[in-house]
Amino acid sequence: MNCDFYINLLRSMVAIPSPSCKEDGVSAKISAALDELGIRHEVLRGNILAINEVWDASKPTLALDAHIDTVAPNNGYTRDPYDSGNDPAIVYGLGSNDDGGSVVSMIAAFKHFYKEQMPVNLMLMLNVEEEISGPNGAEWLYSSDGPLGEGKPYPMPKWVIVGEPTKMCAATSERGLLVLDGLAEGVSAHAARGGGDNALYKALEDITALRAHVFDRISPKMGKVHLNVTQIASGTAHNVIPDRCSFVVDIRPTEQYTCEEIVDELQAICKSKLTARNLSHRSSATGDASPLLKTAEAMGIPTFTSPTTSNWMVIGCDAIKMGPGDSERSHRADEYITRSEIEGAVGTYIDFIRTFYGNSLE
Repeated sequence: MNCDFYINLLRSMVAIPSPSCKEDGVSAKISAALDELGIRHEVLRGNILAINEVWDASKPTLALDAHIDTVAPNNGYTRDPYDSGNDPAIVYGLGSNDDGGSVVSMIAAFKHFYKEQMPVNLMLMLNVEEEISGPNGAEWLYSSDGPLGEGKPYPMPKWVIVGEPTKMCAATSERGLLVLDGLAEGVSAHAARGGGDNALYKALEDITALRAHVFDRISPKMGKVHLNVTQIASGTAHNVIPDRCSFVVDIRPTEQYTCEEIVDELQAICKSKLTARNLSHRSSATGDASPLLKTAEAMGIPTFTSPTTSNWMVIGCDAIKMGPGDSERSHRADEYITRSEIEGAVGTYIDFIRTFYGNSLE
């Protein structure tokens, strides 16, 4: 397949700043490209949805899911983050690797099958706010209030391929994300006179307990739950005993625990009040009998556990994570993806979908 159209689309996407919650420009650019390709679609809250032209309500649906937003450029960039460069073999720039490569590769694969009669339906979902787990992206799309499901404009997919930079290896599990805000409270006093109840010391005791805590249940795929205290703040002046100390705990759960179970277990060893920011960002794993997993195995695609989160954590159906590029380049300065990675991804997606047909009907 000639990928010039899709490489040029990616270059034009890079040129448009698209941080989370400000994706209108890049959404409009992709929408115009889909019009040029003759793909009927709809833009809902900035998300782009399309189903194959010969969609059949009696058939189950496989969705191709990628995100169009980016993080903000960091200070380490040595080149313009919105300039894709002139090298025909490389597309530079913010969002080129995460997640523009998956976006354009999935569009190309979707276009390939758009008019074809298939044993399953095919859906394209390009969504916003993934980088901040925002309320208008995948969280809304897959919710009961979103556009998917019985009586809604679009079918709820039975299977999803989540496009993220994985070197086109297949992530069959990924850790969830649980962020806790800890708050220790005490009594303030003048530091020269002593007294009071130092909230900072209380917080440090709890942080020590958190560092030493071991979660008993071990995931056969992902291993132990990971926990790190990443922020702490306290005090108003050098001579005042602090009466409050806040800290943040970053936890990456496995499928062995619900987020609620982790909160309860940690609260039992802490005096500080622990409050979860979100309890829905669960760990995910592809089912052992999944046709997605069978397809990856049949094609000899390596599988692994992903340490990073994605839209998968809000998807309620069977899924796998696979896309062009390298996660090591994501959120780093001078991000890039190669033309050969995109061309290879388009071919792999097409072969994967064809092979998946047979596995999904077994």
